[in-house]
Amino acid sequence: MSYGVDARELYEALAWYEGMEPYQTIVVPWLDRAEDGYRAWLATVAEDGSWWAEKETEPDGQELVWELYALHRVSDRLLLTFQPSSDEPGSPDPRPLLSEREYLDVFTSLGMTLFEDGDAFDPFLHEIVEVEQADDPHAPIEITEVLWPGLMLGQLLFNRAGVRIRAGVEHAQRGVADRSPLYWTFRRRHRPTIDLSQGWGSNSQWRTDFRLDYRTPAGDRLNVAGDRPIDGSADLHPDHLKNLSPEERLLTPGDRRELLRHRCLLRAPEAAEVLAGSPGWERDLMPFDWRLPDSEA
Repeated sequence: MSYGVDARELYEALAWYEGMEPYQTIVVPWLDRAEDGYRAWLATVAEDGSWWAEKETEPDGQELVWELYALHRVSDRLLLTFQPSSDEPGSPDPRPLLSEREYLDVFTSLGMTLFEDGDAFDPFLHEIVEVEQADDPHAPIEITEVLWPGLMLGQLLFNRAGVRIRAGVEHAQRGVADRSPLYWTFRRRHRPTIDLSQGWGSNSQWRTDFRLDYRTPAGDRLNVAGDRPIDGSADLHPDHLKNLSPEERLLTPGDRRELLRHRCLLRAPEAAEVLAGSPGWERDLMPFDWRLPDSEA
């Protein structure tokens, strides 16, 4: 559908821009051209409901999931400036530079709201960016600084707030919680990321679904479009792990739940030595359609 603009257009304009005023030059004109219908279209995802279950048969719903992904790509690019640098070659350039206020203006203009993240760490709302290891291995995760804001679109999580934390190694391990691959994410400066767009062509990569997480009065709903039980087949057959890949089977149920909730691992898995024998095993993981059992949803 056409609403005067699309997020891919904005992303590519920002990617090519080499000037010093990206907000005024690129973003403001794009927002000015965004029709009310575009904002209303985005707002249809604001409450958990049946729209996402019908996206396979409703073309407009599928287009909307792809558009949300493209908007999230825009967010990923704009957030680079708020992230620590990496010593790895090929670390993404943080340009274009927007202030936090300008970043918020982009998305609040589209109907999103800055959420109150509070003082307590919440994996639904917070992405771990850096870990300070506490002396006490059992010290719980504590937020020490918020690096960038988080956004909701109604009940739908659009982007988590980036935080520095202090924690004992039993809760979050430095070098893993803040440097292991971050799934359902296109780009970070300081750590590897994995999403389903990577490896596809210039057009096909934009046919990637946005992860749908809802915070509702009845509780959190994670990856609601996921259709594969996180522990394998849902029946009680002895071979209940048959629907998991070899790499997934080597993760404990706790590891898998941690990865779904945090979008990364927080500690080295128990089978780390075995997994080390399969270079690139983290990219072979396919958690993108995992879902929790109804009892844990």
